[in-house]
Amino acid sequence: MLKEKLEADLIAALKSHDEVRKRTLRMVLAAVTNEEKSGKSERELSDDEIFKVLAREAKKRREAAEAFEKGGRDAQAAAEREEGVVLDGYLPQQLTDTELAGIVSAAIAESGAEGPRAMGAVMKIVNPRVAGRAEGGRVAAEVKRQLA
Repeated sequence: MLKEKLEADLIAALKSHDEVRKRTLRMVLAAVTNEEKSGKSERELSDDEIFKVLAREAKKRREAAEAFEKGGRDAQAAAEREEGVVLDGYLPQQLTDTELAGIVSAAIAESGAEGPRAMGAVMKIVNPRVAGRAEGGRVAAEVKRQLA
């Protein structure tokens, strides 16, 4: 399981005194634990659910790095980017722009959609195909671009 791999990697980071990996993995495991304990009853997350937590945390790191950079806090921005690199190592390979455009084109042809009003129908087809491999905003922008 992915959670066991994260825990084993945390132990390795502790032993090797890898501060960036150590703090990143602690943060991710805390987020996973919070997710497991949220809701009416405690449960164990599947690997797919853990991937969603990892993707959410990676997105937070990217956004925080941008915000720190705009605020002139380069050291904090660099730290956020380092954590993002660690998280990216656990995530599935992201789709290239060309691959995403191909998936969107196929979905538009499959649905027979025309115009911006059909965006929801196309998104319903595209989202399961790109799950975890492309951010929602990026997917929506490509669908909107092709439907325009």
